[in-house]
Amino acid sequence: MTRILFFEPRIAGNTGNTIRLAAGTGAELHIVNPLFDFEDTKLRRAGLDYHDLAVVHLHDSFEAALEALLPARIFAYTAHTERFYTDIAYRDDDVLMFGPEPTGLPDEVLFHESVTDRLRIPMLDGRRSMNLANCAAIATYEAWRQQGFPGDATLA
Repeated sequence: MTRILFFEPRIAGNTGNTIRLAAGTGAELHIVNPLFDFEDTKLRRAGLDYHDLAVVHLHDSFEAALEALLPARIFAYTAHTERFYTDIAYRDDDVLMFGPEPTGLPDEVLFHESVTDRLRIPMLDGRRSMNLANCAAIATYEAWRQQGFPGDATLA
């Protein structure tokens, strides 16, 4: 299954929406501390009643997340690269990594030796970035689509 990795997310609602995404697609969500209060009402509201249906792992550091996730291909999403997210042939154990709002991944994470490649989601010129939860959804659904949507009820 695809794994989503949020590095130090700042906005509870985005993480809540991504918990719902994980529950709906079978992806795992890995989150690197520090982050907001995990009992935040915005997190609960955005995730609705999907919290019990999602697999969520909290990690105390980026290194701890790598220990749990490797070996795997890690794709770091950034607005500052030329390669598109659609240029990849995704595998079911890939890690899709996203940085905090509003800064994105710091260079020491973006260019870490464990990162397989850096990818971007296209947007119109002059736009700085897109919403974190939306980016995670776009990338996760592309990876799931390439794998044939395993587990989808309508395909069973």
